[in-house]
Amino acid sequence: MKPYHQIAIAECGEPLVPIPLEDFAVISPHPYLELGADYNGRSPYFLRQSVLEALERAKQHLQQLRPGWKIQIFDAYRPVEVQKFMVDYTFTTVLQARNLTLADLSPQQQEAIWEEVYELWAVPSENPATPPPHSTGAAVDVRLLDAAGEIVDMGGEIDELSARSQPDYYLNSTEPRDRDYCDRRQLLKTVMVEAGFAAHPGEWWHFSLGDQMWAWLTQSPVARYGRWTI
Repeated sequence: MKPYHQIAIAECGEPLVPIPLEDFAVISPHPYLELGADYNGRSPYFLRQSVLEALERAKQHLQQLRPGWKIQIFDAYRPVEVQKFMVDYTFTTVLQARNLTLADLSPQQQEAIWEEVYELWAVPSENPATPPPHSTGAAVDVRLLDAAGEIVDMGGEIDELSARSQPDYYLNSTEPRDRDYCDRRQLLKTVMVEAGFAAHPGEWWHFSLGDQMWAWLTQSPVARYGRWTI
């Protein structure tokens, strides 16, 4: 269990709504669909109504600070089945990167790799008390596009299984390029947090509003969003 799973959920019943794709930059095809994840023919670009409204506020604030810049949505609502697909995909990718096969590993080695995977990915739990954040419709993975429509280099990739995923990885560096990375991450965090989101402490791209992680980070007594199934 993650620490935030201790937070109780008082599901408010707010609907999951489609993200108006004309208002945001998105990736097409969706990165997980391209890997083979099955969304049962539905679009992955959904969020809870209030979460979408907060994302609109973040977009407007970004425009004030950086005219012409946009928030690009990498991922939003994620069914538990897709969460499991991505967890398994990441485990397999780690094995391939290290020239290993499952048969090569002792139970202890397998466990060590799974722990590494779960440092990044939430457990694809079916338990309604411990839903993965994205499966609530309250979490969103985002990055920035500049005024020319180019992806802003944040000094690391989304879903990167490395220390560079830590939001403050570049905080103490004096290298000019690293300072740029740090400033860009802070810009993204600023517009998202001021819109009402909480920033994931271990992933620079992940923000949520109303789920258990948000409640844990903001010291709210309960989460308002639980797992949503469509």
